[in-house]
Amino acid sequence: MHLPRERGPLSSAVLTALSGDGPLDAVALVERVTALSDETDVLVDDDFHLTLWTMYELHYRGFDGVDDDWEWDPELLRLRHAMEERLLAEYRFATSEWVHASMEATGDVPTRLFALTEMVPGAPLSSYMQREASREEFVEYMQHKSIYHLKESDPQSFVLARLSGRPKVALAELQYDEYGAGRPEQLHQALFAKGLDVCGLSSEYGAYIDLAPGSTLAVTNVMNLFVLRRSLAAAAMGHLGAFEATSSEPCRKVAGGCRRLGLPDLVASYFDEHIEADAVHEQLAFRDICGGMVAERPELLGDVFFGAAAYLFSEALAGGAMLDAWREGRSSLRSGTGDPGTASFETAVAS
Repeated sequence: MHLPRERGPLSSAVLTALSGDGPLDAVALVERVTALSDETDVLVDDDFHLTLWTMYELHYRGFDGVDDDWEWDPELLRLRHAMEERLLAEYRFATSEWVHASMEATGDVPTRLFALTEMVPGAPLSSYMQREASREEFVEYMQHKSIYHLKESDPQSFVLARLSGRPKVALAELQYDEYGAGRPEQLHQALFAKGLDVCGLSSEYGAYIDLAPGSTLAVTNVMNLFVLRRSLAAAAMGHLGAFEATSSEPCRKVAGGCRRLGLPDLVASYFDEHIEADAVHEQLAFRDICGGMVAERPELLGDVFFGAAAYLFSEALAGGAMLDAWREGRSSLRSGTGDPGTASFETAVAS
């Protein structure tokens, strides 16, 4: 994967260093992060989230021409830590009402988590995809979703080694399904890639990073923040549980939108796969993983609720940004950066 294009001073400095074109002045960059004004919306800012995304990708497949040792460069980690702390503070503040209500509620952990998924206001993105989205908007939706779904479930695998007992076994069971249950062709990443291909889009990992706005990158960045910190393993699992618990019905709606638009069956098949699978996975995540973790360590309850609320909130921001753009008659993607693969969309659909 090629390095993305810069979007501001933070990403410019990091990308310059990774490409070998200059040193990384982490002290100055940390000061810049600390001094970010209230006018910078850290929750969705393009420059902020591209920078974080780039640093996180060093833990996955890396970048062409970038030394793998950058993954653990202490100066880069110093900058990442400062950015994470700022983002965590913003998310804790934004979700505090829902987390507090969940802590005060009665019932067992799964019951309160399911209630939390109904508590956080969401964007009606899946309903829009089902009933109103045009083919062009569906293409954009797939490009947004490719940022995570081409590495679907990989982030949560970082957490396996940090669990024990019932939660560990339940996460392994969930991941086994996500990775195709022993069948490489059923790997969920591969299913999504096939959907991109038949839409005339690129299924190359990271192909649409330069088109994805900060609100889309934030969804993955929050996930990575949780899974890469051992201290936030419970938040990572709350995040996973909320993801699974709010996936089945939206996938049914999106699959319906695929068929309404006459898209190839391979597009809908990815979403069809998740209708039943995620209905099972939500039980594993909320009851066996999250419930099991809190049973072993009750002090983790707040982190579980925080992780779930953070997922719901980040998805609401990303989905809302897409819907706002489409309702205003404009693209939901960043402009002026080129598009690696939509030209053949109409041809692919027609075939």
